[in-house]
Amino acid sequence: MAADTFAPDVNGAARFTERLSAGLAGRGHDVHVVTPSVGYRNHGVFTEHIEDQDLTVHRLPGVRWAPHDWLRFVWPWRAKHYARRILNEVKPDVVHSQSHIVIGRGLTRIARERGIPVVATNHVMADNILDFTLLPKFLYDVFLKLAWADAERTFKMSRAVTTPTRKAAKFLEATIDISGVVPISCGIDKRNYTPDRTPRKHTRVLFVGRLTTEKHIEVVLQAIAKLAPELPDITFDVVGGGDQRKNLDQWTERLNLGDRVTFHGRVDEATLRASYGKADVFAIASVAELQSIVTMEAMASGLPVVGANAVALPHLIHDGENGYLFEPGNVDDLADKLRRVLTAPQEEYDRMQQASLDGIEAHDIERTLDTFEKLYRGEPLER
Repeated sequence: MAADTFAPDVNGAARFTERLSAGLAGRGHDVHVVTPSVGYRNHGVFTEHIEDQDLTVHRLPGVRWAPHDWLRFVWPWRAKHYARRILNEVKPDVVHSQSHIVIGRGLTRIARERGIPVVATNHVMADNILDFTLLPKFLYDVFLKLAWADAERTFKMSRAVTTPTRKAAKFLEATIDISGVVPISCGIDKRNYTPDRTPRKHTRVLFVGRLTTEKHIEVVLQAIAKLAPELPDITFDVVGGGDQRKNLDQWTERLNLGDRVTFHGRVDEATLRASYGKADVFAIASVAELQSIVTMEAMASGLPVVGANAVALPHLIHDGENGYLFEPGNVDDLADKLRRVLTAPQEEYDRMQQASLDGIEAHDIERTLDTFEKLYRGEPLER
């Protein structure tokens, strides 16, 4: 498993790689994860306990990318060297790349040379990287063109290319010269989440995720400010860390929301699950989600969801059923949709809760594991 991001990182790609690796290990597979070390000198091969499974993790010397608050990478010119060494040691039956940027790129190329089949999953929207490149804006288009061209070369060396949703698959096929991209949900183990169906006054809005530009959390803050005069008990809990924290603190102060908004930072898994249980609605204003694992976690917790009508969120949020979609960036529309959920009669709120629970059935992690096992074996998939 080649991963440019993995535990302790908190993001969708890392969490999916953890769950997939642990799920496969639980089925008896010998899973090795290749990822950057947390500190440059803290490299080596370790047994790490992830999602109730012991995994073999090859930590390569990781260098922190200065513009980013947590991102670490392996020197690109060393990637093939590390790939040769690890493939010599492990002798895998298949390589699964979770990123085409550095580690996945190196392992894909060396595996291809040796006739080892490669499965690739794309979690990347190249646009999301722009803020951290330090490039002037007039070079953005050039960067995007080069980034997608490099992704195309790597993906064409793979037996199969997957993305979390059909819309993400179509986007990838339209962006680069590739066909047959397979949509496979990241999956979720719904047994880990406990819906709270107790009738109560609905006041708590929740967001979980990285505090980065593309998440547009300031849009939710402005919607909360609009609703405050008519919903005096409304609160907003933000779980997660990121480079936009100071900016969001300034938004909170500017909107006079200091007594309504709580930034919890990064939390452990038990606290995260408890946060879902305390909330009344999950709000996500992001415009760059290829699936959104946190939205699936919210649904598995029985929460109605209000999200931006962008990229893959409409695959999870069915407008008027398990929540509402709003026009991306439209504060008034978001405020209206949050109001509808928070002021809904209990019977209607219960219906939205049930719709979320019903909707998550299609994303059961066991289905995801079954599908990837077939891809690893080179078996045809049901269409």
